[in-house]
Parts: sequence; C-alpha cells; structure tokens
Amino acid sequence: MPKLALGLFALVLVDVMQLCIPWVIKWAVDDLEQGVATTKSLFNYGFYIMLLALGMGVLRFVWRFLIFGFARLVEMNLRNRLFSHLLTLDKPFFNRTTTGDIMAHATNDLLAVQMASGMGLVALIDAIMITIAATSLMIYINPTLAAIAILPMPFMILLARFLSRKLHKHYKKVQEKFSKLMEFTRSTISSIRLIKAYNQETSQTEHLNTLGKEYVKHNLKLSIIQGILFPSAIFISNISLLLVLFFGGRLTLNGIISSGDFVAFINYLLMLTWPMIAIGWVTNLFQRGATSLGRIRNLLNERPVIKNISLSNKLLKLSGKIFFKNLTFTYPGQSRPALSDINLKIGQGVLGIVGRTGAGKTTLCNLITRMFPVPDDTLFFDEHDVNTLPLSLARGMIAYVPQDVIIFSDTIANNIAMGRPGASIDEIQKAANIAAIHNEIMKMPNAYQTRVGEHGVKLSGGQKQRITIARAMLLEKPVIIIDDGMSAVDMETEQAIIKSIASYIKNRTCIIVSHRLAQLVDVKEIIVMDNGRIVAQGDHEKLLKQNSFYATIHKQQTNSQL
Repeated sequence: MPKLALGLFALVLVDVMQLCIPWVIKWAVDDLEQGVATTKSLFNYGFYIMLLALGMGVLRFVWRFLIFGFARLVEMNLRNRLFSHLLTLDKPFFNRTTTGDIMAHATNDLLAVQMASGMGLVALIDAIMITIAATSLMIYINPTLAAIAILPMPFMILLARFLSRKLHKHYKKVQEKFSKLMEFTRSTISSIRLIKAYNQETSQTEHLNTLGKEYVKHNLKLSIIQGILFPSAIFISNISLLLVLFFGGRLTLNGIISSGDFVAFINYLLMLTWPMIAIGWVTNLFQRGATSLGRIRNLLNERPVIKNISLSNKLLKLSGKIFFKNLTFTYPGQSRPALSDINLKIGQGVLGIVGRTGAGKTTLCNLITRMFPVPDDTLFFDEHDVNTLPLSLARGMIAYVPQDVIIFSDTIANNIAMGRPGASIDEIQKAANIAAIHNEIMKMPNAYQTRVGEHGVKLSGGQKQRITIARAMLLEKPVIIIDDGMSAVDMETEQAIIKSIASYIKNRTCIIVSHRLAQLVDVKEIIVMDNGRIVAQGDHEKLLKQNSFYATIHKQQTNSQL
C-alpha cells in the first residue's frame, strides 16, 4: 500500500505540472500582447515548460511502475487465492462446473480486474483531478465563461450512467460466451485423437464457428454501446469548445479577459476533453472489472459440501479398518439413491468388489476416499465416524487407483512420485517393479526421465494403468483401492501384478474393483453389488454356488479363455 500511495502522489504531481503549463503560456502571451516580452523572458518561459515536461516524464514513469505494479500484484494475489480455493472444493462442484468456465475466470476475468485496478484507477483519479483543478482555474479566469463551458457536460454524465447499465449486462453475456468457447476448445484439443479417429474435424470446426459467432455478436452489442459513449464525449466537449470560442472571443475583444487568459482557458477546456472521454472509458473498465470481480467472488463463495474439521488433540493414526453401517447415498441433484442400506466391514486383507456397470462399485470407492459427503454414523474409519475426522487424515490413509487414469505431462519418475515428491529413485523403481512396469520403463529412451506427453500420449493404456498403480504403491498407505485399475492390462501381466502386490498388501487393507473374476479367485472376501446394494458376499467358491450373476460371469470369462 505505501507504494500505491507513492504512485498516486506521483500521478497527482504530474497533473499539477500539466496544469501549470497553460499558465506559463498565459504569461508569455500576456507579455507579447503588452509588448514587454523579451528574448530572455520567452526563453525562460520555454525553459519552465521544458522543466515541467521533464518532471512529468520522470513522474509518469514512477506512477506507471508503482500503480501498474500494484495492479499486477492484485492480479497475482487474486489468482493465487482463486487457485488455492479451487483446491479446497470437492467433487460435486467440479461435476457441475466446466473446466472452460474456470479457465475463463482465471484469464479474462482476472485481466478485467487487473485493468480496472490499474489503468482504471489511474484514469479515474486523473480525470477527477484534472476536472476539479481545470474547472477551478477556468472559474478563476472568468466564472461566467466557465459556466458556459461546462453547461453541456451534465448531459454526458447522464448518458454515461444510462449506458453503464447496458455495458454491465452485455459484458456479463460476453464473459459467459467466452467460457463456453474456452470449454469447447479445451475439450476438443484434449480429445484430438478421438476426433480424428471419427473424422469429426469439420463438425468441430463448424461448432466452434457457431460459438465464435455468438461471442462476436455479443461483443458487437458491447461495441455499439462503447461506440456511442466515446464519440458522445468528444461531441459534447467540442460543443463546449465552440461556446468558449464564441463567448470567450467576445470577452477578449471587449477587454474583459486578456489574450493570455483566453489561451489558458482554451487549454484548460481541452484538458477537460480527456475526462469527458475518460467517463466512457473508465465506466467501461470498471463495469468490466465489477462484472468479472462478481464472477470471481461467486466462485470464491463456493464452499465444499464435505465439512472439514480440525482435531484439537493429538492426531490419530488410522490402521485402515472401514465400517459401513446402514449407509444410503444419493448424488446431489438425483432422486434415486446410488447406494442403499450398505452394511459392510472391511479389515486387513483383500476385498473384491464385482457387479454390473452402474451397480455402485465406484460410488462406494468415492465415499471411502471422501469425495462426497455421507450422513453421520454411517461410515467409520477405525470406529471413528468419518465426519469427525479431518479430511487430510481420512484421505491420508488411502492410496487410490481410480478408473480414470490421470497422467501428467511430465517424466515417468515424477508421475510415479506425485504423492511423494521427495521419493528416491530406488523407491520409485521398487514401486514400478511391484506394478510390473519397471522393465518397460528401462527400455524407453530416457528410462525414468522419459517425458510421456499430454495425458501420457506416448504410453499405452496398460502402461498408464501400471504407472498409476506404482504411484499408489509408493505411498505405502494402510488402505489401497484399485478401482478397475487393470482393465487395460493383459491377463499374464495382471497375474504378475497381483503376485507382486500380494506381499506388499500384507497387514494392509486392499479393495479391488474388477470385472475380471480371475483376479479375485484367491481373495477371501468378495462382495457382489447390484442396483446400489450388496446382494451377495463370500469367497469365490461360495459365490459360484450362491449367486447366479457371479457364476454366469465366471463361466463366460472361463469359456472365453479356452
């Protein structure tokens, strides 16, 4: 703030110096009119103007550096705050908000706020200072002429107030269209291989063209308002100049004011042209900034559905036991429960989960990883209600391999070590060996330092899945969840992974969701889910005898391997 205050002080000094120049010109003109001007006096007047111009140049640099620097700091702090806040939000928010909309907040909206807090602030203070000082000096020269000169200006103020409402409305529309355009572009680029495979380049281009036309249409409506505002300010200032030339000229001819006064008055009036233009420009900047700040504020006002709490006593150390008690869960905005009356105890060892698509398997995993809120007294970790535990503690005991593989555009080593950035290369290689991916990594051009491209474009589906398994193994958490995380891996590699993790998961809780029953043959406990309920539970042999769905799937998969 001290730097901002110094910048504003420098801006005010520039305006004061700017206002002094017409007065120096007035002295020179009056001396010429009275015949007392000399070469020395005219040189001195020129020297004063040069000093003022030099001072203005230096101080302009100072206020630009300090005030625009302040605006950049506002932008940076707001961006950091926005980013940090986004990281606190949970899955329900991201389910209803597009990435393109969030990116629009982080680009166009932040730029609009930065412009309002930088150039907008400068223009506002400059316009106020020039208006007050120039008007006061005009009144000092001749009050009557000053009243005539400012007579048309209230019309500009009324017009600006009327058009500012229109600006706010249309700028909000422009930002909404930009969000849609951003989201469509992002989704197209991220899915480029699929689009090419389906020969959809033309249709995607046409769709983008349609969105672009809508964006341009609303921008043109905004430009129409701006096009009215700026010329109106110039037109009204020229009316003032016309009135001053007529009435001020008569006052000069009648000797009521001197020629120097008349020249100075016109200079001050011309200075008022900038505030008249600035009314429209500043209004535009602040309306854009206010609209964008409102959009950002709405995002910052979003709160996670899952309430996080902090423990006043020493943090607990969870062993990994999980207990569901009469849990029923419905996704936000849905009427039908995704899970109904779930009662389940999960202890150390392996739990297999099977079921049809949409049976609730992934939902169950999402609740364990605390992605969605659950009612009180329905989900327990080590006999502690999860709603009484900090999210960092609850999530910190779980290593999760989701259905949707997430690979970053980075090295293989950094992808595996995402959860443990300080892990040594030996630890990373050990985790890769468990996931049966080490040998393939060593055959790559730069081994663990190989960059895998956007979304792991240089890797096969099976390689991506095994890297995410290695990522989970590296964490060494009490609970490991593999949600259909080996679907892209061949049967031989799959068996190798299962054998590798068998010793690793000893004394740990491991949950494996799979459509391949071969993975679960040796598992002591398997649950079968259907329509959000647990319909059967037991080991492989028991389920073959008691559950027709399980027996049918096993038969089909066994026959397909023959």
